[in-house]
Amino acid sequence: MRVAIAGGGLAGLACAKYLVDAGHQPIVLEREAVLGGLVAAWKDEDGDWLETGLHAFFGAYHNMKQLMGELDILDRLQWKRHALVFNQPEKPGTLSWFDVPDIPAPFNVIMSILRNNDMLTWEQKIRFAIGLLPAIVRGQQYVESMDKYSLLEWLRLQGVDEQVNTDIFIAASKALTFINPEDVSATVPLTALNRFLQERYGSKVAFLDGAPPERLCQPIVDYVTARGGEVRTQAPLKEIVLNGDRSVKSFIVRGQNGAPDEEIVADAFVSAMSVDALKIMMPDAWQTVPEFEKLQGLEGVPVINVQIWFDCKLPTIDQLLFSRSDILSVYADMSRTTREYEDPDRSMLELVLAPAKDWIGRSDEDIIAATMDELAKLFPDHIPHQAKVRKAKVKKTPRSVYTARPGCQALRPQQETSIGNFFLSGSYTMQEFLGSMEGAVLSGKLTAQAIVRNAARLERDRDLALAASA
Repeated sequence: MRVAIAGGGLAGLACAKYLVDAGHQPIVLEREAVLGGLVAAWKDEDGDWLETGLHAFFGAYHNMKQLMGELDILDRLQWKRHALVFNQPEKPGTLSWFDVPDIPAPFNVIMSILRNNDMLTWEQKIRFAIGLLPAIVRGQQYVESMDKYSLLEWLRLQGVDEQVNTDIFIAASKALTFINPEDVSATVPLTALNRFLQERYGSKVAFLDGAPPERLCQPIVDYVTARGGEVRTQAPLKEIVLNGDRSVKSFIVRGQNGAPDEEIVADAFVSAMSVDALKIMMPDAWQTVPEFEKLQGLEGVPVINVQIWFDCKLPTIDQLLFSRSDILSVYADMSRTTREYEDPDRSMLELVLAPAKDWIGRSDEDIIAATMDELAKLFPDHIPHQAKVRKAKVKKTPRSVYTARPGCQALRPQQETSIGNFFLSGSYTMQEFLGSMEGAVLSGKLTAQAIVRNAARLERDRDLALAASA
């Protein structure tokens, strides 16, 4: 069976991988010149990689690890010390460590909270631990039901200290969702917390050893093409052409550099585009289909990634750091965390600016200046006096993962739609890892499984019809 997949991010590539495993022939169509979608990266004029975001992997990413294991590239994940690390803006240069001991969950995470003495008082620790009990005891079903609350509302219901929200949950919320606790559905951070509390190494962090297009996406492409699949870049979807019964007849790919448009005919079709792109491409005949109508309530969140190359080594660590800044979310010194970017003499910081809605329309110069002001607070002995900027780059993504507001869970579609030969893939679709790399990979796997089930069902129906006619 031939399957056309619009979108060459992790969801589309994972879908293609699991389709060839099942003996089918996918063709992936990516509009950009590089693969990866929200994990794409490009080389600049100096040969340095420019990334769309700071991509951290967690121990709870089992579908990602399974995929990489099947591609024999699991050794490309560089695992860090098992800890969550927060900056202390009121104490420049001081880090607060939540070291997670190597004991069974959830006692390891609880112990990391109890042992932290420089961010939380004992009263706050106890309230924090008590507030987490519902997620521990009642599990994911409880977590899903909390979508009616914002994270801030949920924290208040649990009696969690406002200072804990300020010190921990604002940073965690911005890192996970790029928005603040008063705006994000409680389900999202509680899902992450539930994983961290249920799994011994769930919160352990890893970095890929190089740029995602080469070190993660290309191995998937090689795997798919070696088994009869096809992956094409610079192949933007122009139109979804329908049959009279509203099923998909073909994808029209826009011709490039004066070439004519191309019609892609297949047995099944997948949108692995972002939800915003899908809404733009939606055929008029589908506008009143309930599952597609709901998509109008989903939209991508703006994200800004900043990379700054310095002329000296800053006093950073080999770890993901929560900045606790008003505008910065998380950051890392990629010259320490990532093998391909290693530099013993000079630092390259990669930082996520969040929330980014008030900055997405600002100039790169404004964004870099604001970032440097925040870094001066974190490194007062080095910035701006000792460390000089060699180069700074800004990558804006006006629509990234879906904005996880309260109530969004009810809007997220399944991978199998009511259109018999049309399927959805992407982290916005219904799966338990929400808007993340793990969610994208899991959605791709679920989409492939739905296509395989549908093909088996159609074949069974044909066999029954033939038997009945005989």
